[in-house]
Amino acid sequence: MNYPFNKGMLLGLIGVVAFSLTLPATRFAVPYFGQTIVGLGRTIIAAVMVCLLFTFKKQALPGKEHIISLVIVAGGAVLAFPLLTTFAMKSLPVSHGAVELALLPLATAGFAIWRGGEKPSRRYWTASLIAAATVILYAVHLGFGHVQMGDMALLSAVVILGLSYAEGGKLAKELGSWQVIAWAILIGAPFFLIPVVLNVHVDMLKAPLLAWLSLFYLGVISQFLAYVAWYGGMSLGGIAKVGQIQYAQPFFMIGFSFLFLGEPVSWLTIAFAVIVVLCVTIGKDAPVKGIKPRSS
Repeated sequence: MNYPFNKGMLLGLIGVVAFSLTLPATRFAVPYFGQTIVGLGRTIIAAVMVCLLFTFKKQALPGKEHIISLVIVAGGAVLAFPLLTTFAMKSLPVSHGAVELALLPLATAGFAIWRGGEKPSRRYWTASLIAAATVILYAVHLGFGHVQMGDMALLSAVVILGLSYAEGGKLAKELGSWQVIAWAILIGAPFFLIPVVLNVHVDMLKAPLLAWLSLFYLGVISQFLAYVAWYGGMSLGGIAKVGQIQYAQPFFMIGFSFLFLGEPVSWLTIAFAVIVVLCVTIGKDAPVKGIKPRSS
């Protein structure tokens, strides 16, 4: 196992842990700032940071051949996912959303076949399907037998973000991981500025410190730095393989929701987590054709 692959998996894990705080932070921030500010305002915060970074580095513009891919990334990671998850977190507990978002690796792998030219092996798909079945059984156990609007929003987010992940992972090999999400943020931010400004109101100043920290976490970490690690990991270790790490994400989310929101965690949840982690361990070592690791 070569160094770039190990580094890719490590970066992917860092990204997953950072993403795992997104739903708890969203859940806490929405009551104080509203859906528009939390869903779109995070991009404005990230855009300010990107502008400062680009000014300091004097970054060149991306090529015309990259524009379509950047628009796909922006549509999923910058627009659709923040809005859909923010809408869902108004009515669903974090544990509910965490379980449904666990289907992201399958969506990412599917789009990796189409957009990234990867061909996961049978062992990879077996491990993926077992992990997916595990999280679905977990959802059934928790009593999520009926579909709500929040469920539809989250499942739509899974499909759209899966495409964005696969496209971003492929593009990161050409542009670099931080440039992909940075340009995607700058593409989306101008469309968000007016709605965000119109939804700013003086009562937001009364929001507690934790709510403000949650909002800035969403803007600085969830919307930018976590994607830098995630796209970098996929460009080094392969979209499908690194995408497997996402199966551990719902259990990180549930753990964080327990720590920060007081949502209970059962022993059964821990048992399901162990099964999923084992699947990730098996799947990450399964061969995936089409990966050409590059040096960092």
